[in-house]
This record gives sequence, structure tokens and C-alpha cells, in this order.
Amino acid sequence: MDRVLGCAIEVHRTLGPGLLESAYAKCLAFELMNAGISFREQVPVPVVYKRVRLECGYRLDLLVENRIVIEIKCATRLNSLHRAQVLTYMRLIEVELGYLLNFNAPRLIDGICRLRLFPPDATQ
Repeated sequence: MDRVLGCAIEVHRTLGPGLLESAYAKCLAFELMNAGISFREQVPVPVVYKRVRLECGYRLDLLVENRIVIEIKCATRLNSLHRAQVLTYMRLIEVELGYLLNFNAPRLIDGICRLRLFPPDATQ
């Protein structure tokens, strides 16, 4: 995970704050590819409602190594809605680790929110 965050920090160091989320997502994808880290972009997130899989148009920014959700924001500050979005994506695709990255922060390290979703049986 340190390598992934290192790639994100490199993007922020090079570009700084103030661009659109899509620009940071493309640049982070470029850095991940150059680092040899496997990922997918704009991964569809289906909603399963009463055992029916529904495509509702949700997409997460990056899925790294099929086990880490990366959601990119460019906000004044991260809030509980941003965190809820990532946690919901993680739950829907059954991934335990997520990072919410706010590229609008003056220093990216201050805009990183690590989220962990424990499997249901881990709390029993």
C-alpha cells in the first residue's frame, strides 16, 4: 500500500491542488502503471437489492490489485458522506480496504483517509 500512496503523493507533488478529479485519476493510473501495480479504472459497482443485481451507474475511481478501493476527491474538506460512499463501495464489492484521497489538500498527506471494512464474521 505504501507504493500506491507514494504514487498518489507523486501526482499531487507534480500537479498540486486545483484540478478536476478526473485529471488526478488519470495521472494516478499512469503512476500505478509505471510502478507495475495492477489496477482497474472506473469499476462498475452494482447494487444488490433483495438478491437482484442492479446496475445503477455507480463507478469507483480505481480498484488496485482487486483488493483496495481508491476514491479521489477534490473537496474543501472530506466529510462523512465521502467516507460513507467509499465504505458502501467496499461493502458492495466485498473489499476490506479503501483510501479516500482529497487532492485539493495543500499537502496530500493531510487529505488521505484510510478506511477498513471488517468482514461480518470478524466481529463475532
